[in-house]
Amino acid sequence: MTLGDLMVRLSQQVLVDGLDEVEVEGRGCRVGRTRGQGLRIVSFVYQGFAIDGIEQNPEKTSRWAQLAREGHRIMQFRFDRRFVGNVCDGRLLRYPAWKGKGLPE
Repeated sequence: MTLGDLMVRLSQQVLVDGLDEVEVEGRGCRVGRTRGQGLRIVSFVYQGFAIDGIEQNPEKTSRWAQLAREGHRIMQFRFDRRFVGNVCDGRLLRYPAWKGKGLPE
């Protein structure tokens, strides 16, 4: 499974199915909540890359937040303190940082 496929699967499991734990490369990863807004977050390791998937905060001012307010399910993915992509309603969008940080396709 590619990293992109995994991100799509994880966003489905967390945001749609509401799972409290997901499996990545044979390891269980607990779905937690952020301290401030209580957004769902899952941290996982894929081929040595430590990545966080974070539910989009609908209270922000970005276009992604606007879509979240409209009911779209969006999970942002962060690696090495940079957002590298997101999954919106099952579609992956890679940001330029994906390639810049050397993440696998």
